[in-house]
Amino acid sequence: MLGATLAEAVHELGNGSRVTAQDTVPFALWAAATHFDDYPAAIAACIEADGDIDTTSAIVGGAAHTGTASRTGVPEAWLTAREPLPHWLS
Repeated sequence: MLGATLAEAVHELGNGSRVTAQDTVPFALWAAATHFDDYPAAIAACIEADGDIDTTSAIVGGAAHTGTASRTGVPEAWLTAREPLPHWLS
């Protein structure tokens, strides 16, 4: 399904709207794999797919875009706009 359109992926894999792993994880992994080198595009796909957006986006972030900002492609503006991380995390 890596060549599928977003609509095709949602139709075949789900988008999390049924709030089950079977309806959430396959789409999130598709989005992560399809947009592996473009974190903002992967998150945009989750938003456009609708459904359980926060869960699919979190899975995308954990599945394909972990590590430091320079490794993940998370835009610097997104990092500076977030709430401060707890001190014990670093």
